[in-house]
Amino acid sequence: MSTAPRARRVPLGAEIALAFLAGAGTFVLVAVVVAGIESDVPLVLLGVLLAAAVVALARHEGVAYAVPTAMAGMLAYDWFYLPPVHPLAFPDSANLVDLLVYLAVAVLIGELAADATRRARVSEAARAQIAEEQAALRRLATRVAQGAPAQELLAAVAEEAGTLLAVDATRINRYENADEIVNVTDWSKPGYDSAPFDRARLEGRSVSADVLRTGRVARIDNYEEVEGRLAFARGVQIKSVVGAPILVEGGLWGVMVAWSAREALPADAEARLTDFTELVATAISNTEARREVERLVEEQAALRRVATLVARGVSPSEVFEAVAGEIGGLLRVAVTNMARYEPDGTATAVGNWCADGSRVPAGTRATPDSASVSGLVFSSGLAARMDNYDDASGDVAAWVQALGIRSSVGAPIVVDGKLWGVMIASSDQDQPLPADTEARIAAFTDLVATAISNAEARTEMARLADEQAALRRVATLVARGVPPAEVFESVIREVGLLCGADLARLERYESDGTVTGVGVWSKDRAHQLALGTRLAIEGVSIAALVQETRRPMRVDSFVRASGPIAQEALELGIRSSVGCPIVVQGRLWGVIAASSKSETAFPPDTESQIGEFTELVATAISNTEAGVEVTRLADGQAALRRVATMVAQERPAEEVFAKVAEEVGRLLHVDATAMLRYEPDVTATFVAAWSDQGIRFRMGTGVSVEGQNITSRVLRTRRPARIDDFAAATGPSADLARAKGIRSSAGSPIVVKGAVWGLIIAMSLQPEPLPPETESRIGEFTELVATAISNLEARAELAASRVRIVEATDQTRRRFERDLHDGIQQRLVSLTFELRGVEAIAPPEHADLRAQLSQVSDGMTGVLDDLRELSRGIHPAILSEGGLGPALKALARRSAIPVELDVSVQQRLADRVEVAAYYVVSEALANAAKHAHASLAQVRVDAGNGILALRIRDDGVGGADPGRGSGLIGLADRVEALGGKIEIASPAGEGTSLEVELPVELA
Repeated sequence: MSTAPRARRVPLGAEIALAFLAGAGTFVLVAVVVAGIESDVPLVLLGVLLAAAVVALARHEGVAYAVPTAMAGMLAYDWFYLPPVHPLAFPDSANLVDLLVYLAVAVLIGELAADATRRARVSEAARAQIAEEQAALRRLATRVAQGAPAQELLAAVAEEAGTLLAVDATRINRYENADEIVNVTDWSKPGYDSAPFDRARLEGRSVSADVLRTGRVARIDNYEEVEGRLAFARGVQIKSVVGAPILVEGGLWGVMVAWSAREALPADAEARLTDFTELVATAISNTEARREVERLVEEQAALRRVATLVARGVSPSEVFEAVAGEIGGLLRVAVTNMARYEPDGTATAVGNWCADGSRVPAGTRATPDSASVSGLVFSSGLAARMDNYDDASGDVAAWVQALGIRSSVGAPIVVDGKLWGVMIASSDQDQPLPADTEARIAAFTDLVATAISNAEARTEMARLADEQAALRRVATLVARGVPPAEVFESVIREVGLLCGADLARLERYESDGTVTGVGVWSKDRAHQLALGTRLAIEGVSIAALVQETRRPMRVDSFVRASGPIAQEALELGIRSSVGCPIVVQGRLWGVIAASSKSETAFPPDTESQIGEFTELVATAISNTEAGVEVTRLADGQAALRRVATMVAQERPAEEVFAKVAEEVGRLLHVDATAMLRYEPDVTATFVAAWSDQGIRFRMGTGVSVEGQNITSRVLRTRRPARIDDFAAATGPSADLARAKGIRSSAGSPIVVKGAVWGLIIAMSLQPEPLPPETESRIGEFTELVATAISNLEARAELAASRVRIVEATDQTRRRFERDLHDGIQQRLVSLTFELRGVEAIAPPEHADLRAQLSQVSDGMTGVLDDLRELSRGIHPAILSEGGLGPALKALARRSAIPVELDVSVQQRLADRVEVAAYYVVSEALANAAKHAHASLAQVRVDAGNGILALRIRDDGVGGADPGRGSGLIGLADRVEALGGKIEIASPAGEGTSLEVELPVELA
């Protein structure tokens, strides 16, 4: 019940007028009664009644009316009962003035008394109100100090405020999410329905919305006229409502509302309500402080337990399970779950906890989407929450809804600056999880990140140790120079074990669009891949992708993939593969592929792991190829030296060409080779050929250089050419190749003095094309052949030139000998005869004259003999007339030393051959007599097998040096000019021998 003083019911002026009228009315009424009563007793009773009426009027209407009424009654008694008694008539002006003055004074005194009374009552009411409020606040403060539970304390505040304010209901609401209120507690008078609720959105007009908007107290006095009431208030009778903000640590925490159902609340209701909100704020602060301390203690204990596990280095899975359990217990939620984000966009459960004891199997995968906390964290990298799953869809939403989860909060797990996963806490309660849930989870995610970093560091160290050990083992094999096959086998085993693969294969790219398995490994020996198997590079495969991009590639699924490699993968149960290219000296050599039958994809660093081994494989291949290349170069150089030796030895062109064809064929490991010479009639003539497969070409046969083939391309382009498939080749040359079964060929031109002389062709019967370096390797021989041909042509030209010189010299000698014989010699003979005639007819008496003439004639005869001898030395006539045999016999007869002559030549030879043989014997006999001081010379001349052989020996002193005498040098030049050869042996003291061979040319 209210103790507030009675307020003035009418305005002051009206109250004065009414008080004056009350006094005047009382005067008239009492005057009439007193004047009409004769007895004193009734008058006394009337006085008593008047006094009682004044008292009653003072109590019920106030002193302002009672004082004028009492004064008027006393005046009436004084005027009409106490002597001198006034007549009962309207007063005269003097009495009227007195009466009015008395009434005015009475009214004034009444108003003053009434005002004093009201002030006293207000003061008393205020003291009582303050006392009540203080009592209420003391009771509440006592509960706060006693640490009463927050819900109990807030309920007591609501009750005390409602009782003290004499309202119909009070309520304490907490603001959430900037547009919602949560009912913390409420109170109402008995019998009044305050329509309690749990949570409501702030829609329409309400004091809660006004307080949230302004941060100050709010009031609505005509709430029944408000449109758009809050949902819970639509059926509740409310007249007037006030609200005061609850400020906790400077922030707007909530609102305290009080309302009346039928009358307006007092003007001071907001201020009085504020006193309670301050107490509520203090209680909430204290409660939250205690809760925070307790929460921190629990949280620190939980963190210490997890940190201990991390420090002990337990497995990540143990840490994950412990963290999930600790967070679930701390946050008092229904479910916690830790998930790892995978490269394929999925999330894998790695640790979980459920309040009911159930578990989600570790390894369970789901695809995060925007309708899940894990999807929101994955897309933003930040903490996220979902306060309801009513409209959610997808795998995660279905799982969440099946567990009855209403809200979830997730915090990212960031490891080494990268988003690793998410930690999620989920509640099955209607109200969302508290606003600090993200921060509380984050304290654990930091520990989880540390545990993961430590575990990954240990795993990485172990992995690196294993990897380095594997690399050392392979590197040792490479350094030892073991065969590539052994290296391949070791590498592929190490790759398979290190990557945790089920199968692994090392493949070499072939030129025909296939790959060959050169190294295989399988975890299950029952499903071992076949070594040496060739597969076409078609459809989806690691080999195809690596060949196309020359980069590491992966295939995460072979489902619905096509091609032989994909088909093999499906048959073996392979789900995913990772591969890296093997690049040898800048060219793509092959690929290493690791395959798994598991649904879990290979880790992201698998490519780099395999890449370490591809470099070693490339080194091994390079070393092997280098060794092969060295061997090949050595073989090539040896072959080139053998050919060059023949060229230097000036062996016949046919021998050189045949040797070149053989060396090229054996060096290139081809099935056949051929050397052809281009002819002026646009044909090519076979000059040499070789084959170890029975392929034969007729030497000297010409083939037309027409169509599209090797011979025509080389002649037209002057460059090397190849044909990998004779299906499109045309022309006689191509027809001949197809007839011989040739599948591919390569040729290089032989260029002599800037002109294409011919070409060398290498041919294969195999379906694979010849290696790409075939043309360049043939080119090494074509240069040598060109040199040989140039040398041969030069020698032929030189020999022809020397022959021409010798023949010119011989012709000059013959002409000179003929001129001497037919000219000078005949004149000398004629002169000699004339002198003899003069001597015969000279008179006897001129004996001196006849003696002089005889002396002159004898001298002329000597000169003629000398001239004949000179003529024979220049070119013996007998050689031209009788041939080599008679000429040598004549020469032997004229020799200064005895000569044993044996001539077995029965037919005439070419002049230049006979002349050369004659001069060889003549010079040898002259040297034997003049320089060797020989006593005997032996001359043997034979002709056979196209050779004229001369053997000349003497028993002289020997020691002849062909380099110091022009005679022997001239003989050697003459012999060599005719294509012959000469050998001189002259050891000191053992005589000298000459052996000469000249090609036989019949006359």
